[in-house]
Amino acid sequence: MPCKKDLPKAILLDRDGVINIDSPNYILTPEQWIPVAGSLQAIALLKQHAIKTGLVSNQSALGRKTIHPDVFQAIHDKMIQAITDFGGRLDHVAYCPHHPDDACLCRKPLAGMIESSLAALGLSNEPQSVLMIGDSLRDVQAAVAGGITPILVQSGYGDADAIFKKSQEIYPDIQTFPTLLHAVTAILGQDECL
Repeated sequence: MPCKKDLPKAILLDRDGVINIDSPNYILTPEQWIPVAGSLQAIALLKQHAIKTGLVSNQSALGRKTIHPDVFQAIHDKMIQAITDFGGRLDHVAYCPHHPDDACLCRKPLAGMIESSLAALGLSNEPQSVLMIGDSLRDVQAAVAGGITPILVQSGYGDADAIFKKSQEIYPDIQTFPTLLHAVTAILGQDECL
């Protein structure tokens, strides 16, 4: 039963470092795709509370040609199956496959994937009702550029304290949580509902 509070209509998630454990060398095989503890439960909680969930993820390994598209698809399929098996769902998925030098409009920190996700979820006119949960400064920059509220998690491989400090310069009220599950629990106000 959802709590009686204003919940977001949608939450967009980064992938690596938020849903799954990240690596500075990219996730290049299905075996390397390992969920962050609690992340699958968090996505299932969003579904239970009828909050649309989207994925917005830079995947430059495709543009760098360090991963074959078929292997990338196998990683994606493993993730979707793990989310489904846990009772969750992704309502929209957006990947930027481009190399950083490609000058595309979708790669975070640009807002291209945010905007396309809002359109796909029917929320282009309601960006204030959408949150973005990521683990990097790029995620925060993209969220702000797309007019949605950013939230940080500290489960990525970067320097979480430095990322938080730089993010505060862009969005002073930004909240930070250890993991996606901590963030979702706080958003849902689970403690108030028990």
